[in-house]
Amino acid sequence: MTDLDPWQALHRFTAARIGLGHSGASQPTRAQLDFQLGHARARDAVHGALDTAQLGAALAPAWPAAPCPLLLHSAAADRNIYLQRPDLGRQLDAASRQLLRARHGGAVNEDRYDLSVVVADGLSALAIMRHAAPLLQALHARLEALAWPLAPVAIVQQGRVAVGDEVGELLGAKIVLVLIGERPGLSSPDSMGLYLTWAPRVGLTDERRNCISNVRPAGLCIEDAAARLHYLLAEAHRRQLSGVHLKDDSTVAARRLGGDVGSFLL
Repeated sequence: MTDLDPWQALHRFTAARIGLGHSGASQPTRAQLDFQLGHARARDAVHGALDTAQLGAALAPAWPAAPCPLLLHSAAADRNIYLQRPDLGRQLDAASRQLLRARHGGAVNEDRYDLSVVVADGLSALAIMRHAAPLLQALHARLEALAWPLAPVAIVQQGRVAVGDEVGELLGAKIVLVLIGERPGLSSPDSMGLYLTWAPRVGLTDERRNCISNVRPAGLCIEDAAARLHYLLAEAHRRQLSGVHLKDDSTVAARRLGGDVGSFLL
C-alpha cells in the first residue's frame, strides 16, 4: 500500500515532482511511470523534426508584412551533428548565406529593416510548432503603430540562438529577434525562448542579447510575452542597444500608467 506524503498538497502549486509518496523503499508505480513519460516527451522534443511547410503556412498570416518565409539551414547538416557540434548550429550553411546575399544584390545593406525575425527549431521543434505563430501574431498587432519596415521571417533548421546574428546582418536589420525551442524539462517539452539583439553581426556574445524564456501556456503566456517583447523592442530601437544595458522595466512603466503589473515574480 502506498503511504501518502503530506507534501502532496503542494502539487496544485507546481508541476515539479515533489511529495511523490513512497511504497516501501520505492517510488509509487504511478510516479515512476509519470517520470518515464516526461522523459520520453523531452527526448521526442529534442529529436523531433521541424515541419517547415506547416510552420510557414502558419506564420504567413501571423506576420502579414512578410508573408513568404525564407527557408534556411545552419551548417549542422543533420540532428546528430547539431547535437554534437553546437558551433555549427550558430552559423548558416553556404547555400543559405548565398540566398540572403543574392536577395540584396550580394552585399550587406545596413538598416534595410528595423526588425528581422528568425524562427529556429533549437532543442524543441514542438515548442516552435505550437507557439511561434501565436506569439508573432500577438506581437505584430502591437508593432503596427510603430510602422517599422519588417524583414521576411527566416526559418532556420538545426539553428541555435547566435545564427540570428548572421541572418540579421545579411538582411541589414537594426534588430534581430530569435524564436527558438528551449531545452526540454521533464514537465516542459514545449518551452519557447525569445532573444533580441540590437545591431546583429557575427561574433556577438550573449551579454548583447535580451531573453524572455519559458513561453508556453503553463509558463509565460503568449499575451504577456508579446507585451514584454514589445516593450524591449521599442526600448532597444529608441536607445540603440540591447543586452546587459537594457533592463526590462515594463512592470515599472505599467505601474506609472496605472496598469496591471501582474505577478511580482514576472
